[in-house]
Amino acid sequence: MSHPPTSVSEYSLVVAERVESADDVVSLILRHPDGESLPEWRPGAHIDLLLDGGLVRHYSLCGDPGDRSSWRIGVLRVPEGRGGSAYVQGKLHAGTPVRVRGPRNNFALRPAGRYLFVAGGIGITPVLPMIAAAEAAGADWRLLYGGRSRSSMAFLDELAAYGEAVTVHPQDRHGLLDLDGYLGEPDPGTLVYCCGPEPLLAAVEDRCRAWPPGALRVERFQAREQEETAADAGAFEVLLSRSGHSLQVPPGKSVLETVWAAGVSVLFSCAEGICGTCETEVLEGEPDHRDSVLSAEERESGETMMICVSRSRSPRLVLDL
Repeated sequence: MSHPPTSVSEYSLVVAERVESADDVVSLILRHPDGESLPEWRPGAHIDLLLDGGLVRHYSLCGDPGDRSSWRIGVLRVPEGRGGSAYVQGKLHAGTPVRVRGPRNNFALRPAGRYLFVAGGIGITPVLPMIAAAEAAGADWRLLYGGRSRSSMAFLDELAAYGEAVTVHPQDRHGLLDLDGYLGEPDPGTLVYCCGPEPLLAAVEDRCRAWPPGALRVERFQAREQEETAADAGAFEVLLSRSGHSLQVPPGKSVLETVWAAGVSVLFSCAEGICGTCETEVLEGEPDHRDSVLSAEERESGETMMICVSRSRSPRLVLDL
């Protein structure tokens, strides 16, 4: 079960090293300027970079969790993006200070005897420490790694050490990934982890519909499209249990926007339902989940919600704020 963070620390770090890892991909090694140890993290965790101009972008940690001296992230330049990757690649060089928040983990690796990993493009970043952990645990695992071309696929030198457990599948040479062959037979003892562009995630979700509930976990870099529902057209009440505020959330406004307008400070980052920063405990009511973080089981429980995008199916929500 995912739980909302009670507090998230911020750090002033420095870019210790910058490496060109593939076409349009750079890796940044971040360290404390005084050499202090960084907080512990586990595979699947990400950090937020707090950039100039109010930009906040989250990136998966892709180094060694056992190395407390540094954090590594991989950043893909996205020309049609919102400016975060262009800023990171254009402004952050060796010696540049950077503010960082985290780490936080919405994509944790659960224990299993066997894993099937699927990564597309920069989606390899959270998977790298996962396969290292699976290998160290003695689990049976495989990785199917796709990209536009071999030159666009980062960290191939590191993955080569795993031999035949890794299948590298550049699209310009081999076409689309053979997901039917890779995921065609459901296995009750296997967990599937996938990260990459939305078409890949949708295709993997489709192939895993016959798998046992909870077997698939995905992490998105962009919010999935939402269909309009009746909840979009109506207002609802939000009672903040800690502050005592009773607020009306109108159509077209998020819970987060409404709470902030009332002067209640809530931690958030992406405002798109993909990072998990604004996850909030629900004490009463039925959320209308619009996020791309919670699993089907977590949504069904209704214990938490991402207030930046999710609304309410009930006339009233009581939140732990």
